[in-house]
Amino acid sequence: MAGLRKMLLQEQDRLEKILQKTSEQLKDAPPGKLRLSSSNKCVQYYYCVPGGRKNGQYLPREKKKLAYRLAQKSYDEKIIKLAEKRLSQIRKITENYDEGEIEKIFLDEHPERQKLIEPVEPVWEQQLSKWAAEDYKRKEFQEDMPVILTEKGERVRSKSEKILADYFYRNGILYKYECPLYLKSFGTVHPDFTFLSRKTKQEIYWEHDGKMDDPVYAQNAIRKIQAYQENDIHPGERLILTFETSKILLNTRLVERLVRRYLL
Repeated sequence: MAGLRKMLLQEQDRLEKILQKTSEQLKDAPPGKLRLSSSNKCVQYYYCVPGGRKNGQYLPREKKKLAYRLAQKSYDEKIIKLAEKRLSQIRKITENYDEGEIEKIFLDEHPERQKLIEPVEPVWEQQLSKWAAEDYKRKEFQEDMPVILTEKGERVRSKSEKILADYFYRNGILYKYECPLYLKSFGTVHPDFTFLSRKTKQEIYWEHDGKMDDPVYAQNAIRKIQAYQENDIHPGERLILTFETSKILLNTRLVERLVRRYLL
């Protein structure tokens, strides 16, 4: 399952923090345990310690704080037991888990033998090639627009889009330029760039909003971003956003970081 190792490591981190917190709390916990008893719909608290009374010592109202501490102690002990159990399971799984191990079996075969085999799942290069070969209707250019060509020989709408397209092309990152995407309750949009994620096998969209100091342009850009989110396509997940104004230009270092984080 794509992304399983990452999710397990995130869960491991969460459990380790929980374990640390509860372990710290237990250092100051009182000895013994709490027993609850109900009588005439009234709950009574009893403090049980080794060597003490069999049913514990009754805790009056003024000692209720001790009851809270004992209840918390019992709860924390159960949390620690469960967290340690789950951490042990996760560490065993992640120790030798490789999300690409099924694909690797096929790729390790001799090239001539590969020709005789039908993989149980298409290998990544096959999936990517099929996706990239899919035809789509590009957005048309207005007659008065300048002709800006990328190194790939593809026409784009701005110099910043050329910078982005050339970066993807030079780094061997396949993309679709202005491939139509239907957003429910909004209509068809044309993301500047569309990619296929190796990790999730889902499409990732890159929108570069280059005139954010133009009020009308900015309002339309915000409306479109909201439409993405209403269709469960969120920034930082399947939506990458970059911005420009007349005074703040495209940050190429940021582009490199975004590519490393989401596309590689």
